[in-house]
Amino acid sequence: MRTEQAVKRATKPALVRVGGLSKQYVQRGAFSRRKFVIDAVRGVDLEIQPQCLTALVGESGSGKSTLARCLAMLERPDKGEIWFEGEEISRRRRKELASIRPKIQMVFQDSAGALNPRLSAAEIIAEPLEIQRRASGHELRRRACELMEEVGLSPGWADRRALQFSGGQRQRLALARAIALQPSFLILDESLSKLDLITQAQILQLLSDLQATHAFTYLLICHDLTLVRRVADFVLVMHQGEIVERGTRQEVLASPQHAHTRHLLSSVRHLESAFRDVQRGEGS
Repeated sequence: MRTEQAVKRATKPALVRVGGLSKQYVQRGAFSRRKFVIDAVRGVDLEIQPQCLTALVGESGSGKSTLARCLAMLERPDKGEIWFEGEEISRRRRKELASIRPKIQMVFQDSAGALNPRLSAAEIIAEPLEIQRRASGHELRRRACELMEEVGLSPGWADRRALQFSGGQRQRLALARAIALQPSFLILDESLSKLDLITQAQILQLLSDLQATHAFTYLLICHDLTLVRRVADFVLVMHQGEIVERGTRQEVLASPQHAHTRHLLSSVRHLESAFRDVQRGEGS
């Protein structure tokens, strides 16, 4: 049912459209001065539909995180175009991106490293609001506590530091910070990979709940196809810098066409029992 609704939404203009995107890195050899060119992303074309969850799946080194950083404009592509909400953004200057950046937020794999250990939970969440001058004074803390509650964290923990939270709680904290500016596009870069199965299922359920409330568009980056069995609307499979397969969840999981997709499916873990536990209210 979820994917049927997503297919209907796919008739609308894409929120994100990418054409011919490429990104290279130049590295030196460990024991020589010779330079090596690494093609991290090679001529990628894709569309991300509004109010849907698109999963970008690939093994380590496939280029998926580099692609994500380009979409978030944390890195500039060497070639190609990125269109967001109907506007080309990849050629804009830094100052011209100021109005775009709040609409595109990214949650990273290492939440402990991404969250400032010196700040309280409330300060971490409120920081983007303060920088963008969306709130000040007591309003900052009030809004931070509201966001904590929305992602399933007790507002009573507002004065705790990031390292006082568990891994799953830190991801909720990172999500609260990411949605503070009410973005339209959230990129989740391996945000679930270090969590146990029950916690993964709980965070995926939270993402679904937040999407129902706020109509977020998600790009979920992971290396496990089955991780997104319950929540992905569309799936992109990346291998050696290229998108080698794309389609709805059913199309990709039930009838994979590319050998690399079949390889990923043969080595995945299953989350079915974890989701059933979450739906029954089990787990912590």
